[in-house]
Amino acid sequence: MKDIYILGIESSCDETSISIVKNGIECLSNVVSSQIDIHKNYGGVVPEIASREHIKNITVVLDECFQKANLTMSDIDAIAIAYGPGLIGSLLVGLEAAKTLSYLYNKPLIPVHHIAGHIYANSFVKPLSFPLLALIVSGGHTELVLMKDHFSFEKLGSTLDDAVGECYDKVARVIGLPYPGGPLLDKLAMEGTPTYKLPHPLDDESYNFSFSGLKSAVINLNHQFEQKKETLSPKNLAASFQKVVVETLIKKTKKALLDTKCKNLIVAGGVSANQGLRQAVLKLGEELGVEVSIPSLCYCTDNGAMVASAGYYAYQLGRRADLYLNSKSQEELK
Repeated sequence: MKDIYILGIESSCDETSISIVKNGIECLSNVVSSQIDIHKNYGGVVPEIASREHIKNITVVLDECFQKANLTMSDIDAIAIAYGPGLIGSLLVGLEAAKTLSYLYNKPLIPVHHIAGHIYANSFVKPLSFPLLALIVSGGHTELVLMKDHFSFEKLGSTLDDAVGECYDKVARVIGLPYPGGPLLDKLAMEGTPTYKLPHPLDDESYNFSFSGLKSAVINLNHQFEQKKETLSPKNLAASFQKVVVETLIKKTKKALLDTKCKNLIVAGGVSANQGLRQAVLKLGEELGVEVSIPSLCYCTDNGAMVASAGYYAYQLGRRADLYLNSKSQEELK
């Protein structure tokens, strides 16, 4: 059977990343150019700056990707592109690069939803086994998705307001942590004790999530201490916040696993790097006798390898796009 080499391009936010993946499971090169040092000066990603940086970085990243893989465009079978959702200006840079390469080298263009990419990052751990439940946790998404086969996505529930990663970043700002605050908050939480009482948001029997109330509770608690001229413990507040978040995610995931009778659970998205969540998910797997898959840390955040892996399975299913493909800032998983 002929090996299939997919070039994956990801530029949905502030990472310019291009990767070459063999047969959907073997990453030959994965180059990521991060803009964290630029955006930390502004306390968050500035869309216009992000898109300009992508323009500067895209060809450099492409050249390095081929050098590391020791391949050329003649070896590539198809080009997978994350067309959305994300920052529209950033997405367009990657998309135009992908369409240009597709046109010049007569390679099929494979459209990949950004979240599908995060899901398929688990292919680098082990092949996806169906049916499976995917817990998607990132800066823009918090969802529970049932998959009965490749590219078969049934959304069971999602956040009604803030995504969990967004909530982490906002709470980190309250505590006084610099951008990007989510990973720093996770690290701080592992050092603290959950001594502050915070509400469990949307504590019901649905598969949906809500984190805006929890964020507001942290802000109000901080304000109360300031008014009293008392000092909050950053470590303990971080631990208290993380405890509620993780318990909420685990409770909803457990219910979905039991209701669907799924024996396979994967975690996807940038927040899958969270230490507290990783420990809790593995514990849940042991409790229910469920196989758990969590990507390696290098594949948790945005990267071209996840797009290339998803692109491989989409390629096998005959999914193709023409040169009229456009970027979408918002798009349902499909």
